[in-house]
Amino acid sequence: MKTMREAFGLALAELAKSRDDFVVLDADVAGGTGTHIFREAFPDRFIQCGIAEQNMMSVAAGLSTTGVLPIVTCYAVFASLRAIEQVRNSIAYPRFNVKIAASHLGLDVGPDGPTHQAIEDLAVYRSIPNITIVSPADPVELYKALPVVLDHDGPVYLRTGRSPLPTIFDDRLSFELGKGKIIREGRDVTIIAVGVMVHRAIEAADKLQKEGISCRLINMSTVKPIDRELIVESAARAGCLVTAEDHNIIGGLGSAVAEVLAETIPVPMERVGIRDLFAESADPNDLARKYHLLPDDIVLAARSVLRRKKNERTTGEGTGK
Repeated sequence: MKTMREAFGLALAELAKSRDDFVVLDADVAGGTGTHIFREAFPDRFIQCGIAEQNMMSVAAGLSTTGVLPIVTCYAVFASLRAIEQVRNSIAYPRFNVKIAASHLGLDVGPDGPTHQAIEDLAVYRSIPNITIVSPADPVELYKALPVVLDHDGPVYLRTGRSPLPTIFDDRLSFELGKGKIIREGRDVTIIAVGVMVHRAIEAADKLQKEGISCRLINMSTVKPIDRELIVESAARAGCLVTAEDHNIIGGLGSAVAEVLAETIPVPMERVGIRDLFAESADPNDLARKYHLLPDDIVLAARSVLRRKKNERTTGEGTGK
């Protein structure tokens, strides 16, 4: 398995061979974000800003007005909290063409602890106008998404990651901003996952299949703008949904999906995620187990939402019957 940050650094270095329009900005964490790979290959296109994320965002905003494409790299907790004023006012408000690539997401950060576990970044960036949010599920999708992100005209928040992830896709994968990807078809329940939770959702779907439960599985790698059409169609088809994310259940993928359902086709829904609390410092897998982010937790959520769907159909309540 390859880490997402390693894949990010390799993808940057590979793209730089064929395009000279971008530079990479770093906040003294190149080893943590994978950009040391790019720095070694293209040192003249690597700008060290030091531990000054707020200033780095402002530098990137200024660079973007000169025709240079800046890629800002740092940890997600600092991109979404420490430097968010500069992101909002200096990048998003004027809609400057800056790409913000953030690693160290959610409980996957592990032993760095709650100060570095970004459990709010989706909620923060979703609330800021003009920003597109992309969160690939594996290194292959990251490779496919990066050139699309760079070609997009406008600010993008790209989530990379720290830990190794299983390879889900192969080179035939295509990536399109704003579109979810159906990984598996099913009729009984739809599971919508993002990032590290996608491979766990696949394992959960395998377990549910053995119980005779057919799952449609969706990788929602563009969190904003979210694929409303696919969500509504999936809700109408299965009559219930489960979301899975390594993020606070408030403001993240689950909230985005719930907003769509509330405005269109309310159906029973369960959210798998961090239950509005700060976690501890430990191995990522141990944290996922303690805070209920494993495949078995997705299985339990699917069973629960199926019971609710059955009850609604029995009583005639709700629109998911």
